[in-house]
Amino acid sequence: MKILLFTLILVPMMSFGQTAEDYFNKAYNNESDWQYQIDNYTNAIKIDPDYAAAYYNRGSAYANLENYKGAIADFSSAIKIDPDVADAYYNRGRAYAELENYEDAIADFSNAIKIDSDYADAYSNRGLAYYKLENYKDAIADYSSYIKINPDDVAAYWRRGLAYDNLENYKDAIADFSSTIRINPDVADAYWRRGLAYADLENYKDAIADYSSAIKIDPDYAVAYWRRGLAKENSGLPYCSDYKKACDLGIEKACEWYLEDCK
Repeated sequence: MKILLFTLILVPMMSFGQTAEDYFNKAYNNESDWQYQIDNYTNAIKIDPDYAAAYYNRGSAYANLENYKGAIADFSSAIKIDPDVADAYYNRGRAYAELENYEDAIADFSNAIKIDSDYADAYSNRGLAYYKLENYKDAIADYSSYIKINPDDVAAYWRRGLAYDNLENYKDAIADFSSTIRINPDVADAYWRRGLAYADLENYKDAIADYSSAIKIDPDYAVAYWRRGLAKENSGLPYCSDYKKACDLGIEKACEWYLEDCK
């Protein structure tokens, strides 16, 4: 996961020795060597222990190296110095989420949103944290806020659709999976999930159509064959060939059903 670096207005300074700004600039102007950045931001902080931007950016470098505990410590230092920067809470929230500490992640995303009510990524990531905690209602609310800001983001509809599905709100799940397909018609999983929702509503005709679309995109989509076979069986249509294909692709339950019903 790459966390965006913070921008800073840089002011040239005249000095015979290395200043905190000199070390900061060395780090800032090196875009790919994270350890080099960390070393130079550290030197800047040694000279100026209240250099908030150096903590911010060193935290970003730690995160890019997947040292999330180090990132959290630095974002916390930055927040202590300047508590009104939404990015600092957001980035610390991302680091907490990487450590699966979703409660603290939610708190930080919420602080970012308090500072900037249009912080789209904070809504999206808070929604994901709520989803991980199986708080699907709040996840849906956050994904909805994100979609208002970014109405063409396919991932947001997909994730909200999954949350609706977990609440057994299949009609709204179908609507979101349909939006996913509208934006990107080549996502086999979207047809598969919409097919499951149709099947849960006992609309087997549309479920079969969606499983078939998923298979067209991915001819080895084993569970789509299995579920299409089940939908066909529930509809009184021939189904054995789908169970056989799913069995051949490794679905053990399909093998059992094929042997039970088709042999």
